[in-house]
Amino acid sequence: GVFMGRNKKIEAFLSPLISILYPIPALGWLPLLMIWLGINELLPVIIVFICSFFPIMYNTLTGVKNVDPSYIKAAKIAGATDRELLWEVIIPLALPDIFTGLRLEAGMAWRVIIAAEMIAIPTGIGVLLMRAESLIRVDIILVCLMVLSLMCYLFERVIVLIEQKITSWR
Repeated sequence: GVFMGRNKKIEAFLSPLISILYPIPALGWLPLLMIWLGINELLPVIIVFICSFFPIMYNTLTGVKNVDPSYIKAAKIAGATDRELLWEVIIPLALPDIFTGLRLEAGMAWRVIIAAEMIAIPTGIGVLLMRAESLIRVDIILVCLMVLSLMCYLFERVIVLIEQKITSWR
């Protein structure tokens, strides 16, 4: 997202590919990933990456493109190198958008993992939900859903705390 936001040629080159891949649901990749990787610990990591990549990339791109050009111009006039411009002006000003993407995707990643567990991964809350459903154990289902909600909430809170610490200057 940073490179696309800073370079129109990179954005023009990658945008068509991203537009083609973005609509494919993360779980749509599951059959291919199972063939390529097998069922192992890497599978949920890759699924979460696929689920989260595009929204976070788009939020980062938006944040970088929305940096006020006057800040960039002022930094250049002050003698900032390209590296300083990126790390001391552009990325800090894009952080609110980047963190918005991270917060949104924290919950989505958990939902995708649970769904993947229900379909193909032999362990986890998703499997427990499916077993509880087959035994008509509403109590276990409700506990699983509460655990999922709590995990999503805690992840989102951690991201908010990190954002507040990193962007305390705002």
